[in-house]
Amino acid sequence: MRKASHDRATESQQQMSSPISQPTVLTIAGSDSGGGAGIQADLKTFAAHNIYGVSAITAITAQNTLGVTAIDPVACPIVRAQITTVLADFDVKTIKTGMLVNAEIVDAVCGSLEAYPAPPLVIDPVMIATSGDRLLDKDAVTLIRTRLLERARVVTPNRIEAEVLADLQIESLEDARRATSCIRAHGASAVVITGCHFDEIQMIDLLDDDGTIVEFRGPRIKSRSTHGTGCTFAASIAAELARDTPLIEAVRKAKRYVEAAIQHAEPLGHGQGPVNHFWRNERQ
Repeated sequence: MRKASHDRATESQQQMSSPISQPTVLTIAGSDSGGGAGIQADLKTFAAHNIYGVSAITAITAQNTLGVTAIDPVACPIVRAQITTVLADFDVKTIKTGMLVNAEIVDAVCGSLEAYPAPPLVIDPVMIATSGDRLLDKDAVTLIRTRLLERARVVTPNRIEAEVLADLQIESLEDARRATSCIRAHGASAVVITGCHFDEIQMIDLLDDDGTIVEFRGPRIKSRSTHGTGCTFAASIAAELARDTPLIEAVRKAKRYVEAAIQHAEPLGHGQGPVNHFWRNERQ
């Protein structure tokens, strides 16, 4: 009995002394009370990728699978304080932005990040929720286009968001290619337009990395468990970049991760339910 206790103590000491590779990623986004998108989706995705997630909350939302009923932006000084306090202490490998609400918060985020140019930035330009509710005002869109995009390693708009950022209607894959070029012209190193489905069979994510175009094709999955897919996709890319995964492979892995998260999701709520961020655990 005494030997067994000694063995367990020795094993515990070895585990404590063993180095654990768990990079840190910062998410700057809104809180989703339904837990399927925003800060909650980002932190779940980071955890699923064995990433330590830190956060700066830009807004409190009251929402569920049926829609958004209220949005309360966080005061800009608090947004700035969250970002600078985290970056001053943690060795953040990647930064990911999500819902930024208004131009004042976009300005606060840009100003806060100027002192920390090193970590690559993944921008999820959250404009409209899965339910159709608008999450970003027009002045904020302009400021994202003219100021934040120039900092981006990659920006991950869906088809509708890409149309806004590029000021171009996307009705074909060729339109999507032109849109990526227009968005990169604002300074982003790379653009991934997600959800380019022009038929009932395939879903295409189109990556433009400094003019090199790659198409990622996958099945179009029929499911009502798709809330937070954009947040989850961008967070997965951020997690992979924190491990120095090349962007093309990070996008490929993120697409497969989200597809499986949709396929393994159980229906929750009465509307567009969340994906299953921890589907890998169920396979073990």
